[in-house]
Parts: sequence; structure tokens; C-alpha cells
Amino acid sequence: MGGGISGAALLRAADAMLQALGGETVSLLLPAAATSSDLGGQLGLLDPGLQEVVITPVVVHNLPVSNLGPRRRIEFTLPGSAVANQLPGLGIGTAEELFNSVLGLMYGSDLFHIESVAPENFGGTACLYVVTAVE
Repeated sequence: MGGGISGAALLRAADAMLQALGGETVSLLLPAAATSSDLGGQLGLLDPGLQEVVITPVVVHNLPVSNLGPRRRIEFTLPGSAVANQLPGLGIGTAEELFNSVLGLMYGSDLFHIESVAPENFGGTACLYVVTAVE
């Protein structure tokens, strides 16, 4: 009989830890789906706008920067469950595809560019995503 913890239990534990450690909120900015049926929309001549995907709870950690680097560099730890829950509604298959589509990350009123994303896997489940972003 296996004594392993289920993926769902790991995700709940990660969510509880993030809530206890900070519980912040960020928004991932994605290009909105182009829905125009006219020729301009089909050719990509119309700006489809942005789609905002809210992720919470998030832990925020300021990273050191050099005088020559960006103004701010922050590490955001996002819950794997919140990322996974967004995928079906966005028509995106994987978290990697989601993060590759992100145009920017909003934290408060500040816009950041994603520098890197590293999944933290436990028991074969992506429980957390550590996103490093620069302003």
C-alpha cells in the first residue's frame, strides 16, 4: 500500500503555504483573442487588446539589483493550482504555453517583464511556479 500524497493534496498544501506567507495578487497580461470577422481583423490589423488573468495567492520577494540593471527585480511564487485552473478557459494546453504568451505581469500598478519561469514539482505535480520579473 503506497503512502504517497495525491497531487490534489499537494496543490492544496502549496496554496495554504502561499496564503500564509503573503497572499498577494498579480495579473498576467495576455493578448486578447481576436474575434473580428472582417478583413482587418483577419489580417491582424486590429489590436485585439489585452486579457487580464488574475492569480492569487502569490508570495512576492524583492531581489537585489545592480546600478546598471533594472530598477526592480522581483521573484513571484504562484500557485500551480491557480495557473492550472486558468488554462481551460484560455484555450491553452500547458502552463509553459501560458507563460510564453504573457506580455507582462502587473503587480499593484507596476508593470513587469517576465525574465524566467521555473516550475517547482513535488510528487510529479507542478505545485508552484517561481516567476522572476523585472520592471
